[in-house]
Amino acid sequence: MSFTVYSGQRVGISGANGCGKSSLFAMVRDELHADTGDFSIQSGFIIAHVAQELAATEQAALEFVIDGDAELRDIQAKLAQAEQQNDGHRSAELYAELETIHGYTANSRAAILLSGLGFKAAELTNPVSTFSGGWRVRLNLAKALMCRSDLLLLDEPTNHLDLDAVIWLQEWLQNYAGTLLLISHDRDFLDAVVGHVLHIEQQNALLYTGNYSQFERARAERLAQQQSNYERQQKERAHMQSFVDRFKAKATKAKQAQSRLKALQRMELISAAHIDSPFHFEFFKPSRVSNPLIKVEKATLAYDDKLILDSVSLSIKPGDRLALLGPNGAGKSTLIKLLAGQSSPSNGTVSAAESLNIGYFAQHQLEQLDPTASPLLHLQRLDKKATERDLRNFLGGFGFHGDKTLEAVAPFSGGEKARLVLAILVYQKPNLLLLDEPTNHLDIE
Repeated sequence: MSFTVYSGQRVGISGANGCGKSSLFAMVRDELHADTGDFSIQSGFIIAHVAQELAATEQAALEFVIDGDAELRDIQAKLAQAEQQNDGHRSAELYAELETIHGYTANSRAAILLSGLGFKAAELTNPVSTFSGGWRVRLNLAKALMCRSDLLLLDEPTNHLDLDAVIWLQEWLQNYAGTLLLISHDRDFLDAVVGHVLHIEQQNALLYTGNYSQFERARAERLAQQQSNYERQQKERAHMQSFVDRFKAKATKAKQAQSRLKALQRMELISAAHIDSPFHFEFFKPSRVSNPLIKVEKATLAYDDKLILDSVSLSIKPGDRLALLGPNGAGKSTLIKLLAGQSSPSNGTVSAAESLNIGYFAQHQLEQLDPTASPLLHLQRLDKKATERDLRNFLGGFGFHGDKTLEAVAPFSGGEKARLVLAILVYQKPNLLLLDEPTNHLDIE
């Protein structure tokens, strides 16, 4: 593959799970190297990316984020050493450098980042170790944004963010002065942020100008044109081959037949248009449905004396489509767990219909997959009477084909594991779906 990204461009990276988006990021960070060809990046570029490791340090959240500005920390360390040695001249030089990089605004810059990502002012001095995994992901994101980078790499940055934080991040990136490479499954987010899309498909990459919606239209037009050219060429080849087959043995036409045969051999073949969209599935009709499916009356639930849900009442009927909105910590996942029967209210009641069959999807279920088992074996454990052919066909609708259905789950990507959990959920014919951030880790298609 060949492409060029210019300084200041904001580029969305698109492609199916496993196509190489994260590998491209690893190559940019010099963690992977091209087997053939050349990869180059402007000398001296400062690259920022979100760390995957979730730190459990006792460092205050604000100080942890400020660490993202490595140049600032370097100057501060040198300044402390100069002052310890009573080197006034060196100290003056370093204070001037601090002024040049706006080092005196570091605390306010970090506080603004943390506020935008949903942290309260009182939490900025809390140790990093006191925050949950999702909030530590936000801390890692803030640390990357704190870096005064030339190139920013973001891989699914909206995962673990509520709507307010997503909107804030969108506006921050629109004002980012450097070059941005962004992987995201959120169409609206991509449309608002990027001006180019690099699409990876069939081990190749093509750079499109425009946001994601414009890319989809341009790609659809390109594929339609490619398919039209392919079909026209196939007709032309068939006509030429027919002439060769008919007249190659006739002396009067042999020269013409030989000429057309050579033209056929020289013709650059046009491939049929191919779209990487291997997903085709539908929900089975539930065997039984009752009305209401589930009813909650004046339910109250608290964790560690902290009230999460207070006298909540709702009734869910067949055919309902409900969206849960609210900031992180408001109790959305807690309510879904209550409905799923994974927690009980301290007061109030939750009544479920006898026919209730819940399909519950949450991120922690990805870790509950058997890492040594294949996708096929996961389904065989659910339905011992089903034939292997039927189960393979079903898994094919979720993008698992051929030997992939027989491979152990352990090395699967997050997106592949999410698809398998969804496949297992759909196979069990639920009449109530409870989905907690189901699109995290999934590619757009």
